[in-house]
Amino acid sequence: MTDNSTRADNPLAAYIAVTAAYWAFMLTDGALRMLVLLHFHHLGFSPITLAWLFLLYEIAGMITNLSAGWIAARFGLTTTLYVGLGLQVVALLALSRLDPGWAIALSVPFVMVVQGLSGVAKDLAKMSSKSAVKLLAPSADGGLFRWVAALTGSKNAVKGVGFFLGAGLLALIGFKASVIAMAGVLALILVAVMAFMPSGLPKGSKSAKFSQVLSKDPKINRLSLARMFLFGARDTWFVVGIPIFFHSRIEELIGTDSAFFIVGGFMAAWIIAYGAVQAAAPRLLGPAAHEGGEATRLAVRWVGILTFIPVALGMAALWPDAFWLLPVAIVVLLAFGFVFAINSSLHSYLILAFTKSERVTMDVGFYYMSNAAGRLIGTLLSGISYQIGGLALCLLTAGAMAGASWIAARRIQAVL
Repeated sequence: MTDNSTRADNPLAAYIAVTAAYWAFMLTDGALRMLVLLHFHHLGFSPITLAWLFLLYEIAGMITNLSAGWIAARFGLTTTLYVGLGLQVVALLALSRLDPGWAIALSVPFVMVVQGLSGVAKDLAKMSSKSAVKLLAPSADGGLFRWVAALTGSKNAVKGVGFFLGAGLLALIGFKASVIAMAGVLALILVAVMAFMPSGLPKGSKSAKFSQVLSKDPKINRLSLARMFLFGARDTWFVVGIPIFFHSRIEELIGTDSAFFIVGGFMAAWIIAYGAVQAAAPRLLGPAAHEGGEATRLAVRWVGILTFIPVALGMAALWPDAFWLLPVAIVVLLAFGFVFAINSSLHSYLILAFTKSERVTMDVGFYYMSNAAGRLIGTLLSGISYQIGGLALCLLTAGAMAGASWIAARRIQAVL
């Protein structure tokens, strides 16, 4: 049960304000990822080098999530939300100073550091938004599951639009103008959110101790482990492997500029559809899923299904020059997105169901630290596996990560 003393004066208004701020952030986050990936691929960077560009982003996310729960408990959720938005503006402006004439030895570390700053920004904003739902959502009739699914699903749909936006901006106005424009728009949104944020969200407490960050609840620890492998499974193919495979194939057929739009469009469609399924998960799974034990059982079942999808596509990719591989990959990855979205939505509900209101920022921060660790592992494996074994090894590695998530999810049931 949520402690009424921690609830906002107007929960719905606060939820709308937090969600709007998170949407704005994720639009720039998705656009920036696609801008960096396609811009540096076009400059001739190898898959492993492209993966390196995102590594500090994920490392910063791990460190941020570990400490962000304590920061929010100490200084308040609105503070961490505002700082996250502000840091993203700084990161975008910093990228505008990138000089195409710089040597790789200079440009790669520069982009890594700026991406790291963006990773800090994203996870401050994410932790703030997800924690706020626990405090604002009605507890009756599955309200928590519906509200967190709506926030998570809409966030990913907006991020998907950002993927398409990033690819489109790169083709239309170039890298530098794109990041400056996004910085300006996000700065205006930050000012608006600060001016109109409703009062009542927790302000923080000086009694919060950093030593309380690590969870002692086995349910949360095992869920966090399952989450790490789940997102590792996604990013093993999502970050480098599939975008570069798609771009290379499409570029051969219709040229570079059109390839930017098509690859960005597919990644956008994947994220948007994934977000829509996440938002619909409470309806798709039925009312029984609003209870922790049943939701855990469903999480085990769905990640078991997920394991077979990248393995099947990886086996098909053993024939990399086959004309049918590209359309088959599109269909199979859409199926992966559907099953993955159900898993992700169940996880997002379970972390809030398992935690207590007085520990929500701590446990959500710890959980999303594991999420960031999975993305870090997946990002690194995406570049390495694609460089060594092409699309086939990339997807088979993703299947192994999904299998590890299934094992971890099964262990949650032992402590319920």
